[in-house]
Parts: sequence; structure tokens; C-alpha cells
Amino acid sequence: MREPERDVREREREAGRGAGRDGRGPGRDGRGARRVAGWLADAALVGYFVFALFPIAWMLVLSLKPADQLFSTYFSFTPTLGSYRTVLGGGEGIPFLRFFVNSLVVSVGAVALSLLVGLPAAYASARWRFKGSENLMFTLLSFRFAPELTVIIPLFVLYQRLGLFDTYVGMIWVLQLVTLPLVVWIMRSYFADLTPELEQAALLDGYSRTQAFFRVALPLVKPGVAAVSLLAFIFAWNNFVFPLILTSNEAQTVTVGALSFLGGDRPKYNLTAAAALVSVVPPLLLALTIQRYLVRGLSFGAVKS
Repeated sequence: MREPERDVREREREAGRGAGRDGRGPGRDGRGARRVAGWLADAALVGYFVFALFPIAWMLVLSLKPADQLFSTYFSFTPTLGSYRTVLGGGEGIPFLRFFVNSLVVSVGAVALSLLVGLPAAYASARWRFKGSENLMFTLLSFRFAPELTVIIPLFVLYQRLGLFDTYVGMIWVLQLVTLPLVVWIMRSYFADLTPELEQAALLDGYSRTQAFFRVALPLVKPGVAAVSLLAFIFAWNNFVFPLILTSNEAQTVTVGALSFLGGDRPKYNLTAAAALVSVVPPLLLALTIQRYLVRGLSFGAVKS
């Protein structure tokens, strides 16, 4: 009985080879079609990449154009770094470098305060549930979803009366509406993914709950801390409405300061483009610095209810 079975299997293999050769099966034509589909997918990806980066490339072109060639639509021009020298040197009477430092102070301060308050809050919300805890977390999240314009008028009145208008403290405080919910909700999922047995073992070894948090739980979520710090920094750095209404000059940030070059009888788009590109540098450098933590942090954990 073995010989006929072997013959049947050999005939089936021969039939499969023949189908591949004459085009009726998975032969060369099938591989060629898959190869063409792969090329088309790569071409579409490259096209989208070029489309996504075109605004940045256009801003770079504008920032390198001299003033007398600014309104030309041609790409042929004499590049110059004069726009960057004007922006960083305080030209046009606009202290952009001071606005840049203001943004660094405000953004770093807002992220640091959010981590200081948000990490313990996220840990507590992940480990202890009580009646109304989900409503409390949703209320905190609603601060992030609510439009900033809905609260800007009462905030403006309060800041004027409390002396917080156009101050670092005022800006760091108000940016908690942007960064703190983000930190709490994202880090809550990281702590929820940690097994409680690790902390229970630390408690059995004589650690207090605070020591277990700082020595056991917190080191295990370092990638998440890096990821959420970058996201919070970007949101704080890019915020526009709060600095526009709650600052005047002393604590004004780059998002508002860059628009100062558009004033006057003739908008200076080259200076605005140079200011915008300079303002991109800190988030970019921060992302490159914590890159090894960022990749793991963004892929570990997810926002959970």
C-alpha cells in the first residue's frame, strides 16, 4: 500500500510545479505581482512622506530667502542666514531669544510639577479603587478635553486680581490644565500593568508604601515616564491660547512671539519662518535624547479605564 501512496504524492508535486510554470498557480507570475504591489506601497509611502514634510521644507525655504526675494514664487534664490541672525539677535525690536528662554522655563516647570503631582496620583488611581474614583478620573480628563477658550476669561480676571498675570508662576500653574491630565491618565495604565506582587514583596521586606513606590514601582516605569514627559513638554511648549491672553511681555513664549514678526505694514514671513524653525529645536533635541526610552515607552501600556 505504500508504493501507490508515494506515487500519488509525487504526481501531486509534479502537478504543483506544472501549475507554477504555466501560470495557473503560485509561480513566477504570483511573485511578480507581489513584488509590484510592494513597489507601489513603497512609492505611496514615499509620496506621503514628501507630502507630510513639504510644509517644513517650505518654511526652510522661506527662512533662507532674503527680504527682496521673499515674495518670489521661484525656488531659485540666493540663500542667506540673515533671518536667523535677525531673530536671535533681537532684531525688529522683538526679543525673541528671551521668549525662547521663557518657553523653556515655563515648559520645564510645568512638566516637572505635573510629574511631581501626577505620578503619585496615577499610582494611587491604579492601585486603589473607591466609590466615585472613576468619576474623579473622568473629571480630571475633562480638563484636558475642554476648550481653553471656555475658561480663559475667568482665568484672566483671577490672574489680574492675584498678581499672576504675565508671570512664570502663573503660566506654569495654568499649563497644569494641559499636562497634568495627560500625565495621570497615561501613567495610570503603566502602573496598572505592573503586578502588585512586586510591591507586596517589598512591603513584606519592611518597605513602607512610599518606599515601595519610589524603589520598586517607579523604576519599572521609567520608559513610560520618558514618553509622557516628552508628550507633556510638547503640549506645554506648543500651547498658544494661554500665553496669548495671560502674558504680555515678561513671560511671553515663542508661540506668541513668533507672530510678532507678522505685524507692521509688510509681514516678514522669512523672520516668522526662521522663528518657527528655531522653536522646533528643543522638542526635537529632547526626543533624540530620550529616544531609547521613548520607543519602549510608547509601545508599553495603553490608556485604560
